[in-house]
Amino acid sequence: MRDFHKLPVWQKSHPLTLRVSRVTAACPEPEILGVTGQMRRAAASIETNLAEGCGRDSPLELARFLPRALGSAGELEGQTEIARDLGDGNGKQAAGWLVSATEIKRMLAGLLKRLNTDN
Repeated sequence: MRDFHKLPVWQKSHPLTLRVSRVTAACPEPEILGVTGQMRRAAASIETNLAEGCGRDSPLELARFLPRALGSAGELEGQTEIARDLGDGNGKQAAGWLVSATEIKRMLAGLLKRLNTDN
C-alpha cells in the first residue's frame, strides 16, 4: 500500500480540485448545462482514483486506476472549455485549470508507463 499524499501527481491534483470547487460553487444558479457540477466531480475523481489505487495491494493495481484518473482529467478539460466558451466569467481561471489538467495528464501517463515498465 502506498501513501497517495506522496505522489507528485496527487499533490498537483488536490489543489486543482479545491480551486475548481471554490470557484464553481460561486457560479450563479442554474448552472450552465450542469457543467460546473460535472467539473467538480471530474476534478475530485482524479485524486480519488489515485487514492483508491494506492490503497490496493500492488503497483499493478494502482496502474488499473490511473486510466480512470486520466479520463477524469480529460473530462475536466472538456467541461472547462465548455464553461469558458459559454462565458461563465472565469476565463483566466479556466485557462489555469486547463494548464494544470494537461500537466496532470502528462504526470499520470508517465506514472502509468513507469508502473507498467517496472512490472
